Amino acid sequence: MPIRARPLSPHLQIYRWQIGNTLSILHRVTGVALALGLLALSYWLVSVAGGAAQYAAAASAFASPVGLIVLIGWTFAFLYHLLNGIRHLFWDAGLGFERTQRHASGWFAVLGALGLTVCVWVLLWHGARA
Repeated sequence: MPIRARPLSPHLQIYRWQIGNTLSILHRVTGVALALGLLALSYWLVSVAGGAAQYAAAASAFASPVGLIVLIGWTFAFLYHLLNGIRHLFWDAGLGFERTQRHASGWFAVLGALGLTVCVWVLLWHGARA
């Protein structure tokens, strides 16, 4: 009996890129970023418990340009993961499966997370300057 070539799973050469797979990948990436953010939170908490010198070092690291970019990224990751999770809760309730609703809720999750991230950091920046 000859060996037949079995069909391969569909891949990116077959499917065109869509908002749905982008949002799914972004949800997974933000979940990993949040898990890594726990390491930074742990570092900060240990520095608080370690005394003034350790806290000053941690505060300096988080206040650096790279530290601020990472913190802003984690803020976006948290807010996107939250909004997209709420989107999935609506799906669990059987709502929002129509194509236009899926796309609108996806854009709401992304743009809402961007807007809320800007709002959070504007409030933090003005609160720190006051």
